[in-house]
Amino acid sequence: MNCTPIFINAVKAGRTLNFLDPEIINKTLLMVAEAAIANIEFIVTENKKDLVLMDESDPGYDRLLLTAGRIEGIASDIRNIAELPSPVGRILMENRRPNGLKISKISVPFGVIGVIYEARPNVTFDVFSLCLKSGNACILKGGSNAINSNTTIVEVIRSVLKKNNIDQNVVTLLPAGRNETNQLLNAREYVDLIIPRGSRSLIDYVRGNASIPVIETGAGICHTYFDEFGDKEKGRIIINNAKTRRVSVCNALDCLIIHETRLADIDYLVGLCSDSNVLIYADEKAYRALTGKYPSHLLQKATGDSFGTEFLSYKMAIKTVDSFDEALFHINKNGSKHSEAIISENKNLIQLFNKLIDASSVYANASTAFTDGAEFGLGAEIGISTQKLHARGPMALEALTTYKWIIEGNGHIRS
Repeated sequence: MNCTPIFINAVKAGRTLNFLDPEIINKTLLMVAEAAIANIEFIVTENKKDLVLMDESDPGYDRLLLTAGRIEGIASDIRNIAELPSPVGRILMENRRPNGLKISKISVPFGVIGVIYEARPNVTFDVFSLCLKSGNACILKGGSNAINSNTTIVEVIRSVLKKNNIDQNVVTLLPAGRNETNQLLNAREYVDLIIPRGSRSLIDYVRGNASIPVIETGAGICHTYFDEFGDKEKGRIIINNAKTRRVSVCNALDCLIIHETRLADIDYLVGLCSDSNVLIYADEKAYRALTGKYPSHLLQKATGDSFGTEFLSYKMAIKTVDSFDEALFHINKNGSKHSEAIISENKNLIQLFNKLIDASSVYANASTAFTDGAEFGLGAEIGISTQKLHARGPMALEALTTYKWIIEGNGHIRS
């Protein structure tokens, strides 16, 4: 399929957003939230058509799953976005030069944003809502294993756009296929930014094949370091929450690092995890400390592959260290610059951890599960950026704008 006409229509639709009153945009978002609730049965029914083709043991199954409760949560996020101030047209800097020129730096939309994602139909709602609020058209390329869910969601969204006389091409879902993906990755004349959201393999493919600027999001290899000054009561609930709250998301805990002086507490720290049947890959010291205290069928010796792995399931590695420096080294070597945490009552070590850990989100005595646009007060997110240029961490409205300079003169010329 030749996608060029689709790209052209998206560019045209994006330009019309420059003339939309912010109140119309907010009204449309609220109507999309209402339509999502009103169409719960329809959306869930179509979602089931995708689910039956996926093994329930697949880590992607939970990400693909849409329930009434999850759709209600999505609708709530959309309402939150509607209530936020517009990120467009903000004066970021303004000054008047000695020669009388007035120079202003103003936030503006990118124009057209392409998002490539796997079996995550909630992303369809999230991306549309954030892009509309920030004045961008979006071209969506979802995975083939979520085609029924995504198609239905876009139909619901477009029905609301039609009611509000907004060009429906501000949101477009491309057909499932590798050819369409490659066309999107190279649509330099039409698409301003590509955001991949999913596995490391997806992100690597997009980065290696795109001729358009890419912001990497998604892959999360998250650690929690329980140091020699950690509070075991705090640690126990933080570790369990970070690991078991929702295992298929990128902010879930993958590796617990423990100072060797606290190995006597390790069975207590991971005790709640056994209730969720978390399989632990423990290094030699941790394995000895857990033998006979953690269910034997859920305890295995770690291998080299146990570390630096994003499990996306009820699995967790444990690494024993003999110093703070060794913990830092392990995290910076094996992490993905997503979310890292320390559990400690030593304020000096917490400050050092915050300074020296290279990640988008760094926690002290809290679960990494909070790395989320809504939890950060951003309304929602288009993804978690793990790079350092333009955006880092939860990418919300502000990250979906760039800026331009406005220069006002009165017959000024440069000598």
